[in-house]
Amino acid sequence: MKKSQPLFIFYLLVGYVCLQFAWWAFMLFNLNNELAELKTELMLLNAGPESVEIFEFKEKLHKRWIMIAGEGTVFLILLTFGIIKTQRTFKKEIALSEQQNNFLLSITHELKSPLASNKLQLQTLLKHELPREKQLVLLSAALHDAERLISLTDNLLLAAKIESHDFSLFNEETDVSQFVEHILSPLSADKKDNLKLDIQPGIYLQVDKMAFPSIVLNLYENARKYSDEGSPVTISLKKHGQKISLSCSDEGYGISDAEKHHVFKKFYRIGSEETRKSKGTGLGLYIVKGLVEQHQGQITLKDNKPKGSVFEIQFNQTEVNG
Repeated sequence: MKKSQPLFIFYLLVGYVCLQFAWWAFMLFNLNNELAELKTELMLLNAGPESVEIFEFKEKLHKRWIMIAGEGTVFLILLTFGIIKTQRTFKKEIALSEQQNNFLLSITHELKSPLASNKLQLQTLLKHELPREKQLVLLSAALHDAERLISLTDNLLLAAKIESHDFSLFNEETDVSQFVEHILSPLSADKKDNLKLDIQPGIYLQVDKMAFPSIVLNLYENARKYSDEGSPVTISLKKHGQKISLSCSDEGYGISDAEKHHVFKKFYRIGSEETRKSKGTGLGLYIVKGLVEQHQGQITLKDNKPKGSVFEIQFNQTEVNG
């Protein structure tokens, strides 16, 4: 079923209910008028136009009109409120369904690609007598695919723990300047990645050494996915007073203002999975936000100049004794 079909049916039902309400109101007012006119004519015949009974009847009729109008207004307000709430629920369910569909498509691709590649590499090694150098190339590629699968499963498990609040940090005082450089050193050594580091030395922070790399690497991978190949990505670590700022800036495609409020949601990815070219599961930024909040930090997203995006995380400075 197309995602617009349930909403079309809903709007059709809403239109039908509104027409029924309008018809009911018209019939009620019409019937009341007819009865009032008939009763007034009878009273005029029996008592005359200046009768007290006619005056009392007209006053009672006016009150009845007010009562009907009041009840109709309350009903209309409740109906409108119910329609708006139902419409919002419909849209949320459709958006969630679309995100889950995107996730299933992306996770299928993310799992299938390295497995198929691994299978091909192993079959090549089994079927052919290759020189040692070519064997090492194939084994290295197979190892890379295996590491990619491990990273994917780690992200899935981490996202599940964050969502269920079944995740505790084991923080320890760390020289995050050295730690960030250590995390990114394999990437910064590769010239084609065009990763630039702007790290202020001697910054200390209480971090979980198992979780903190996920923050840094997921930020970098997100920037790389949504940038042209070879486009620069800058990771910056600075101290501003009692605050520590970790930022990741790119010169990629950028994120619209409408999308900025959604990118940290679970499974959310820009665009449709059927047409999207970049890899991913929609979990990276969700994990980043969850882990940042666990570290008592805050993450913000803003536009880079002249193009691209900047993800900035603010942590509280750790006091170092000695």
